[in-house]
Amino acid sequence: MSPAGQPDGASKRSKLARQTPVVPIQQTEPGAVGPLAAKKRRGFDPHAFLATIGEGRKFVLFPRKQRIFVQGDIADAVFYVQMGRVKLTVVSKTGKEATIGILGEGDFFGEAALAGQALRMDSATTMTDCAVLRIEKEAMMEALHRKHEFSDMFVAYLLARNIRYEEDLVDQLFNSTEKRLARILLLLARFGKEGVPETVVPKISQEMLAEMIGTTRSRVSFFMNRFRKLGFVDYSGGAEGGLQVHSSLLNVVLHD
Repeated sequence: MSPAGQPDGASKRSKLARQTPVVPIQQTEPGAVGPLAAKKRRGFDPHAFLATIGEGRKFVLFPRKQRIFVQGDIADAVFYVQMGRVKLTVVSKTGKEATIGILGEGDFFGEAALAGQALRMDSATTMTDCAVLRIEKEAMMEALHRKHEFSDMFVAYLLARNIRYEEDLVDQLFNSTEKRLARILLLLARFGKEGVPETVVPKISQEMLAEMIGTTRSRVSFFMNRFRKLGFVDYSGGAEGGLQVHSSLLNVVLHD
């Protein structure tokens, strides 16, 4: 709902939106794990395996706000985040930039190179100090063929991310600005992921949040202040100025 009490979003979709179940945040049961942690528990550690690839693999440390690759660069490698946060952005022909994703430890990016993409369709920039493994296309293909546990994990990861993109589309079409903002904050805090969620989100601007959910900075500011007053979030995330996200914010997503 908007501050004036009017429905947020197009009125033609309001009735359908009320009838649409909100299922973008998938909670895990106690002890449940995702594909990466499940493989580790069964004895396969992707971190350890990727360290054994040999030629074609390079471990790189990037400082905060460093470009890893830029839209239009040659797509000749896949990247794996070992530590830190990475932001993916695209720029339109008119120069407008939009944030399309934020990745963390255990995430791959740049994998479109494996499907024949010649040039990067997006840019990757570090949000924090990062440790990233750069794997050349040929080395990644060889690793996928050589180790079935790794290829199984990689396919499961890509499928899970595809589901996430579908959920993003449903969220954008049917949910209010308030729910979209709550959902992206929970995802950034890795709520529902294996292990303990990272309740502190690295410093992120309201402009970036607005880009990610398709609204204005003023709307983001309005709802962030509301979330803070209700105790769903606070800004005591430490010296880095991170945002503390509490699990109670899930009530906003699930509330009709």
